[in-house]
Amino acid sequence: MGIKPRYGMYEFVTGHTRDGQPVARNSVLCQARENLWLLAGGMGLVELKHWLGEYPREMRHCVIANSLVPKSDTLDYLIFDCAPGWDILSVNVLMAASEVMCPVSTQAPALDGLKKFFSYLLSAQKLNRDLRLMYVLPTMFDRRTKHSYRILGQLEKHFSRQVCTPIGYSTTASEAVAAGKTVFEYRPTSNVARGYASLVRRVAENG
Repeated sequence: MGIKPRYGMYEFVTGHTRDGQPVARNSVLCQARENLWLLAGGMGLVELKHWLGEYPREMRHCVIANSLVPKSDTLDYLIFDCAPGWDILSVNVLMAASEVMCPVSTQAPALDGLKKFFSYLLSAQKLNRDLRLMYVLPTMFDRRTKHSYRILGQLEKHFSRQVCTPIGYSTTASEAVAAGKTVFEYRPTSNVARGYASLVRRVAENG
């Protein structure tokens, strides 16, 4: 997004800096664009995992949900961007979320990773009954290769309702990140931008 926040998730959840100084939560959020606020992750997430680990076992998986999710309709969407793992931070995110979007690269053996994450998701649903896998997003889709179509076919076979229109392979997305811009700002007429615009429409239509 082209910004470098001073504070992030650690300070927001704990209410203090890593050296113990108090921090007001409303000062941690950064307005990245119009109607878009950012709560950064960064290296502080490593210490946040340790901090969460000190909570009583029966409470530690709901800390982020209790501190982060708004209790009123102040936001239309709250988007968590995290790795598909099963550590204490990932579990906290799955407890705070109601819908899951899982990007899957069609350029690598990513199906094994998706299968493993799906097992994590089933475990999380035992604790969070509102959690649903809503979207499977094929990325880095190369129309020139049979491999991409083979992976897409397998995704459509197992997740027919959840599979979204594939995002084509392009360097535009990584170039946009390097420039500190969204793909819509960097190259709005690119195939990648059109692909993500289609995804946004699908999510918005689902409410």
